[in-house]
Amino acid sequence: MNYSQTLEFLFSSLPSFQDVGADAYKPGLERVAEFCRHLGNPQRNYYTIHVAGTNGKGSVSHILASVLREAGYRVGLFTSPHLKDFRERMRVDGEMISKQRVVNFVDKNMAKMQELQLSFFEMTTAMAFDYFAYSDVEVAVIETGLGGRLDATNIITPLVSVVTNVGFDHTDLLGGTLREIATEKAGIIKKSIPVVVGESSDEYDDVFEAVAAVGRSRVIYAEDSFRYIEHRVEGSKQHIALERMCDGRRYDLELDLTGDYQRKNAVTAAAVVHYLHDSSPLTISRRAFVDGFAKAASSTGLAGRWQTLGEKPWVVCDTGHNAHGISYVASMLKDAAQRYNRQIIIIGFAREKNIDEVLPLLPREAYYIFTQANVSRAMPVEKLAEQAATAGLQGEIQPSVAEAMARAKEIATPEDMIFVGGSNFVVAEVL
Repeated sequence: MNYSQTLEFLFSSLPSFQDVGADAYKPGLERVAEFCRHLGNPQRNYYTIHVAGTNGKGSVSHILASVLREAGYRVGLFTSPHLKDFRERMRVDGEMISKQRVVNFVDKNMAKMQELQLSFFEMTTAMAFDYFAYSDVEVAVIETGLGGRLDATNIITPLVSVVTNVGFDHTDLLGGTLREIATEKAGIIKKSIPVVVGESSDEYDDVFEAVAAVGRSRVIYAEDSFRYIEHRVEGSKQHIALERMCDGRRYDLELDLTGDYQRKNAVTAAAVVHYLHDSSPLTISRRAFVDGFAKAASSTGLAGRWQTLGEKPWVVCDTGHNAHGISYVASMLKDAAQRYNRQIIIIGFAREKNIDEVLPLLPREAYYIFTQANVSRAMPVEKLAEQAATAGLQGEIQPSVAEAMARAKEIATPEDMIFVGGSNFVVAEVL
């Protein structure tokens, strides 16, 4: 098979959450564990860092990968979903896996994948593990796909586990309360392996404490390691000053990721780096720490996080897609509204999203262009517009993302702002 045929097989033969949603979710680790045994357990050939969380886990994973690369290590990075290219999911030192390597892996292992009836994500996880071993990676940053306890990535034994935060998302699969969702994410905690919790809360901290206590694992709250003290934005970069709590030392960081919410991710990533340098076999200098933050997006290919796509009008996109993530986006939209004549918001969601929790967070003063991405999981635009009107959001319908963007640019003036979001799929089509 060539690369196109290989992707067609993967997406058509193996169920993909990105395409069909919850129907592709196959909880349990038995299948992926057996498949990795078939591959020779490649995930045991290098150090790993395991990152879970409702929001921010992608940004934190990319920051950590960048810092580790600046520290001189050969670094693997596994994330999901992809925006434009399937190969975005697995990178070594910032470079995507080659098309030929994807083809070779599937050709060699197709029969076993079909025998085990692997999900798309199980297959992708194993492919990443195998590719990192093949590439002589020294340390890999592994982002969970969904939850943690039953996520296919949870067969690794990392140097440290990370949970960025806990919010409401995928409640049909992870539970309807924050405590239930926290329990699923706490499932990545391994015996005697510390966990860094990015955002503590009285609602769920005791969940992590209880799970950690069973395995005699240490819980590190990021805010006990570092605190944010200053922040400013300059163009496409932001400057964040952090204070290390153990000695009061100040770190002035430049981050090539915009979005106010990155301040929380910076604290989480800094706490993880501090633990790795002090208590793991890895050595990370202050210079690697600072330079890694400065190159977090450019060296890892991260996209879609409050990313500027154009000026006059200012066009920005963000992949925040649940109430927890949209709340941060809404706050930034509110701040930006003061600098622009009008905000035009292009928005679409996945069909399973509970938008009754999301729509009230969005600014009522904006003009909305409701749309749907060209995927089967997209929420019908008519349904979205109807519910949005109930929430007091007014605008128009455009049947495709391309038509929505064309319409926004048609009606916008140079003094306006265009925002694109609501779904990874919508952002992917714009990118």
